[in-house]
Amino acid sequence: MLDPDDTHQADLRSGTSPWHAGLPRPPGEELNADTRCDVAIIGGGITGAMLAEHLTARGLQVVVVDRERAGFGSTLASTAMLQWEIDLSLRRLSALYGFERAADIYRRSFRAVEGLRELIVRLSLPCAFHARDTVYLAAGEVGPRELADEFALRQRADLPGALLGHELLLREFGFDRAAAIVSPGSAEADPLSLCHALLAQAAMCGARFVRDEAVAFDGLGRSAMVALAGGRTIEAGHVVLATGYVMPDCVRTDLHRVASSWALATAPQQPQAFWRGRALVWEASEDYVYCRTTSDGAIVIGGEDEETDDVERRERLGPEKTQALLGKLAALVPGVEPTVAHAWSGAFGQTEDGLPLIGRVPGQPRLLAAYGYGGNGITFSYLASRLIGALIEGQEPSWFAHFSIDRPDPARP
Repeated sequence: MLDPDDTHQADLRSGTSPWHAGLPRPPGEELNADTRCDVAIIGGGITGAMLAEHLTARGLQVVVVDRERAGFGSTLASTAMLQWEIDLSLRRLSALYGFERAADIYRRSFRAVEGLRELIVRLSLPCAFHARDTVYLAAGEVGPRELADEFALRQRADLPGALLGHELLLREFGFDRAAAIVSPGSAEADPLSLCHALLAQAAMCGARFVRDEAVAFDGLGRSAMVALAGGRTIEAGHVVLATGYVMPDCVRTDLHRVASSWALATAPQQPQAFWRGRALVWEASEDYVYCRTTSDGAIVIGGEDEETDDVERRERLGPEKTQALLGKLAALVPGVEPTVAHAWSGAFGQTEDGLPLIGRVPGQPRLLAAYGYGGNGITFSYLASRLIGALIEGQEPSWFAHFSIDRPDPARP
């Protein structure tokens, strides 16, 4: 259990989560002179760690800048449900962008989880990674008919899964809901251990880590520049902004907003409390709850989201939200032992279309960014590392436009 009290990071999350540091993270240095590199990554959380590992493996000189302890910001608040299903159903995404584009996005998210699994296995990263099915439950206005429509679209897109009615769902999983879609291909992990394992791998490949605050960026020249609060500068071929939910003023979009979410982890449960395969579980309603298990036998449940980034309000609502989540967990899993071992909350960025903001910062060709992950944080972190890596190498296939920072707001005519 880790709950560091860094000033800036307390704005991103509150309480204590159950995650562990795993491998020692590389120590941060203080620059005593200006420096140069191929890529400067601003932010040492899970996205920055994915980028650092990927870019150093490709032979680039990388400097990672973080004003706090790497991994102890938004990453520590993650529930690390590594799903390929995104916040907007395929049905709703198809209504916004058409079936072909929506299906392509879903398939790329599916491959992102598979790519992350292959990376973790290949590098033997210690992060409590386990492949899991997902159970997507009928809830709210989404009932059996809507789930059947969603399932038909997934079949058309060649996405795996099965549609379960009430009787089969209750018999197989113990969930008393009208219907569900059960799908393979997702996973769970300890996000802090994964972050630090990736940073350690990047360090072995030559990455440097600087403990300072980036206060200004310039991506207009023949090289990019980062000004640090300590008075030094970093000159780089490209600068990547991976600062979690702290979006700098130079990144402007009408699609993004910051909200708050709450989560808890129970004490370890008896084996009979768990459902089949310890699948990841989430609801099909707009304001959904989601749950998973941990390697030490706890159950994590999260949700109760609110459209606020007010830190004091988020902390004030903590006890109320914890009780609400406990009630929802007891209704979903009647045999659960409702002892709370950890309770926490955090800010998270989301977008109108449920898709991340990844790519070049408009007007700043050497400045790249990755934001707005919604409920797919680590899945989209992996996707961002590969997309940004390709952009740095001069590759830009047409599908990158799915996630571009300056894509039009689909809600506006």
